[in-house]
Amino acid sequence: MGGVLGSLDNEPNARNYVNRKGYVVVLEEDALIRNLLERWLGEAGYAVAPRNPGKGSDPPPEVPCLVIADVPTPQAAEPLIRSWQAVYAAPILVLSARFRRGLAGSVEAARRLGVKKVLPKPFTRKELLAAVRESVEGSA
Repeated sequence: MGGVLGSLDNEPNARNYVNRKGYVVVLEEDALIRNLLERWLGEAGYAVAPRNPGKGSDPPPEVPCLVIADVPTPQAAEPLIRSWQAVYAAPILVLSARFRRGLAGSVEAARRLGVKKVLPKPFTRKELLAAVRESVEGSA
């Protein structure tokens, strides 16, 4: 798979460190955003298994520690999330430009959708990694 993991092949212990944190599935259609997510997650020690929803790709053999998925509209959220929950036995972090910023709105949206967290776009690296940490380590 090139990208973040490909650059780690020359570092003897880098791959072991990445695998220690687990891996994240990224469901993002926008290539620029997907590449940025992969880079930020890789730098934070996560392996990344990008998947394109609707492309018929099989789920990976191991259970991911998290699924990060873009939801284009709140109306499309529920059926998409149900389909991802059927494939991946992992917490889901939803990204969307259509959700309002603010803690109360994001917490309520996450609860309503049955996901760990909703992170409105645009977001910073720090906000993404905090949301990932909370989704992986925190309790619902």
